[in-house]
Amino acid sequence: MLELKNIYGGYGKITILNGVTFTIPKASITTVIGPNGAGKSTVFKAIFGLLNIHSGQILLDGQDVTRQTPRQMIGHGVTYVPQGRNVVPQLSVYHNLELGGITASDQTIVRKRIDMVMDQFPMLRKYSGKKAIELSGGQQKQLEVARALLLDPKLILIDEPSIGLSPNLVQEVFQTLLRLRDQGATILMVEQNAKAALAMSDYGLVLELGQTRMHDKATNLLADPKVGQLFLGGHIEAANAV
Repeated sequence: MLELKNIYGGYGKITILNGVTFTIPKASITTVIGPNGAGKSTVFKAIFGLLNIHSGQILLDGQDVTRQTPRQMIGHGVTYVPQGRNVVPQLSVYHNLELGGITASDQTIVRKRIDMVMDQFPMLRKYSGKKAIELSGGQQKQLEVARALLLDPKLILIDEPSIGLSPNLVQEVFQTLLRLRDQGATILMVEQNAKAALAMSDYGLVLELGQTRMHDKATNLLADPKVGQLFLGGHIEAANAV
């Protein structure tokens, strides 16, 4: 589905990614873990066309999409939900959703998709006339994810979805992502709560110093003592991760 081949890139003359290579399959969740400065968020920006790629190749369903713009990536079915709150606080929930389809040529289709995502996220229909700022943190994250779905994406890049949320709301967001995967979406996620994220993922990817150190089934990474010691705050069993 998505393949990165020996990606080198960064900001200006500063290189952050030093040969990142991995492949993720369709209809799966992959969590990217690693220390601060490992290049986790930078990988997302490289995929979405927000980074200067010096060399390497990015393939989406076998098509070369290296160095394409964010608008082009959206056209290929890729959406990006960056860190933090990315709603327009003073606009209503419905108007925030409309922004997700602003690049679409047929707004009739966008309105139909808004109805579809409101079926997936009933809370959004309930509060459609409310300002986004009036929603809870978890509800705002649902709004961001729902907005990302308006262009029927093949691939969702989501960076730190649980940041600033209570444990209960984290589980709510994770359940949303699992539901989307079961409906056929492919999800690549960076998450500060690495243990819980790996426990609900199909695969895990370890980045360090801008390089791919490990790429395996998530259950194998959770059970690996070295991964636990270096990146998860100590070894844990996968069954106890959530």
